Amino acid sequence: MTAFDDIYSSRIFLNAVLPLVKVIVENDESLGKGFQGKNAKIQISAKTDGGKVGTHFIIEDGIWTVKKGITDSPDIELEFKSITAFNDFFKGKSKKLPRIIGLRNLGLLISTFKALLKMAAMLGAKEPPKKDEDKELLVKLYFYLLSAGISQLNKAGHPEISKWAKKSPDRVYAWAVSGKPELCAYIRVKAGNTKSARGQYTRSKPFFTMRFDSVDSALGILLQTDNLIEATIKGRLIMEGAPEFGAQIGEFMTMVGDYAK
Repeated sequence: MTAFDDIYSSRIFLNAVLPLVKVIVENDESLGKGFQGKNAKIQISAKTDGGKVGTHFIIEDGIWTVKKGITDSPDIELEFKSITAFNDFFKGKSKKLPRIIGLRNLGLLISTFKALLKMAAMLGAKEPPKKDEDKELLVKLYFYLLSAGISQLNKAGHPEISKWAKKSPDRVYAWAVSGKPELCAYIRVKAGNTKSARGQYTRSKPFFTMRFDSVDSALGILLQTDNLIEATIKGRLIMEGAPEFGAQIGEFMTMVGDYAK
């Protein structure tokens, strides 16, 4: 892996994967109880030659807010010694724990690790979960990850995605499951700029939508247990827009997945 690849991976983990912890906690009642009524700042960071990079969460009366970058005096911090150590830990290539700041807040620390472990278990799944609610949560996590991940690679200067973004007029690319309006995400591209968002794009019809006929069909593609061409032929996956744009977005989705594993 090159230094650039390390940067691309860290951008995806910091700004596309870690924000999913909030989604996990909000959708898991047992995990949510660990933060109920709590007020704290939790930070995950990595040291670099120029200082530190990180993502932090502000918890106010149990309500989470995700913030990019570093905060002063977090109540809990997981600090990795380098970008490589940070990437290897979240890719499951290293079990070496980061420096932990805030051991006095043991209950909060344990709840944080539980949330991180559930996120890692869900995103690392090879097969669909058994419960319907977990299936829907996993689709939601993937849609959020893919839209944010593509945008983050553009912001990090990835040559292929940056070239695509610079040439693009104002267009919206979306992911959706029919009959499940809560399972949607999109990325807006215009003249080199990209912005990802959760939910439906309502200002107009997206330029291209990768739409699945069911949650199970979505998981078949997202977990790579279903064949893309076969799913399209049988109507499990509907490309709403020109097929070539579907192929392009599919390539970027694979790219995000490769950097995150």
